[in-house]
Amino acid sequence: MNFLSMRVAILSAILLPGLLFAAKKPNVIFILTDNHGAWTLGCYGNKDIKTPNLDRMASEGMQFMRAMASNPVCSPTRATYFTGLIPSQHGLHSFLDGKYMMGPQAYYTLKEFDTLPRILHSEGYVCGLSGKWHLGANLTPQDGFSYWATMPRGGTGSMYNDPVILDGEVLKKSPKYMTDLWTERGIDFIEKVKDGDKPFFLYLAYNGPYCLSRLLLRPAKNRWAEYYADKYLPSFPRDTQHPWQYSNLDYHNNLVSIRRVAAEVSGVDDGVGAIFETLKKHGLDENTLVIFAGDQGWMGGHNGFFGMGDHTKPMAAHDMMMQVPMLFWHKAGIKPGKSDAMVSNYDFLPSVLDYLGLQHRTPKKPELPGRNFAPILRGQDIPWETKMFYEMESCRSVRTEDWKYVERRSPEGPGELYDMRIDPHERFNLFGQAAYADQQSVMAKKLYSFFDTYADPQYDVWNGGRSKARRHHAPPDHPDYRKPKPRPWKATVVKEQ
Repeated sequence: MNFLSMRVAILSAILLPGLLFAAKKPNVIFILTDNHGAWTLGCYGNKDIKTPNLDRMASEGMQFMRAMASNPVCSPTRATYFTGLIPSQHGLHSFLDGKYMMGPQAYYTLKEFDTLPRILHSEGYVCGLSGKWHLGANLTPQDGFSYWATMPRGGTGSMYNDPVILDGEVLKKSPKYMTDLWTERGIDFIEKVKDGDKPFFLYLAYNGPYCLSRLLLRPAKNRWAEYYADKYLPSFPRDTQHPWQYSNLDYHNNLVSIRRVAAEVSGVDDGVGAIFETLKKHGLDENTLVIFAGDQGWMGGHNGFFGMGDHTKPMAAHDMMMQVPMLFWHKAGIKPGKSDAMVSNYDFLPSVLDYLGLQHRTPKKPELPGRNFAPILRGQDIPWETKMFYEMESCRSVRTEDWKYVERRSPEGPGELYDMRIDPHERFNLFGQAAYADQQSVMAKKLYSFFDTYADPQYDVWNGGRSKARRHHAPPDHPDYRKPKPRPWKATVVKEQ
């Protein structure tokens, strides 16, 4: 082989995979779960709950060990995944009321923004939804979706008897266990479009594990119910109930509730396995990007909390209420690995678009607060400052590598400051202590600077803006504000059941 031929061969080996990737756009499957803490999965260290399919996905793809949500409830976090905007930009500060999902007042809450499905549709993708929507106007396909199987509301009552929207018709009762229903509908979409000349985008949005509502007082009924029926599940801490916890009181340290959560998590894992089997069956596994994430975190007894940040008064902002699973899997482009970079769901949109070669479609207005972690997916080392911002109506916080600061727009407060190096579970509040006054000031300035830069005045509820969703924990000068009623702390020991 002469020198010129050798150079051509080397260049071909380097460039050909990228050229093929560019020539054939990868399919995209975005699997999003409901109220799901990363700690419930085996790949994040849980030894009690069986999640073999997600564990395998993590081992074969990129696992983000510190992925965080910027809000603790469904509608705002889903809006952030789709737009790359924070609640003070897209306007959804809490979960959306039913009247905005169905009926004469229903409207799509993100219609003024470029969203991930809208961008992909305009780039030639066939788009399908199977599962929870919770962004408004649920009866009508939105944002370029041509396949639409969803729910008429946001919450889940039983996983078996909830209403669903299938083929344009509202059914009063799901025809089967809802996790299986969304999996089957997702597979149906894949099989309908697999032979087409366009790539597809499947948004598979499970309403499980959910981990809320009175369903947690009833034993699981799915295929995992028997397995967990006699398990103690020590990964759910039996801490004394925190005095800020004002709802979910019946589920705390309740083995029926704990086992139900475990069974629902494993049920979702089964669905993920079925999706991968379908991709392999049809030869689609080589060039399909699969993403798995949770909409927001969830605590199962940790620090005495059971649920998300909106189940406390005052509103809580613990890391575990924010931390979500986030996995990326793509045979053609992602090598196995783990990243300790602290990424937020507002980093998601610019990163996915860049990875798909669509960085030119990243929205310019409003200005996105997020950063691009696509190089990490490609196996590159990039500088990544640890900083993450969070808001839920009257509560805002900033998290850096070493410190966390929480501020509440209410006369009761309290403010919070934690040294995360020695207090990762946020048990010792240093706010207001003279020895930490300088650090508190530094963190407060970071918080103010971020929201001064990115918050849209019309949706900045701290400065007279409005919310598209209900005001669950309104600021004190808002007519919906209600002074919280603190419960006394009882220093009792919770015995094993």
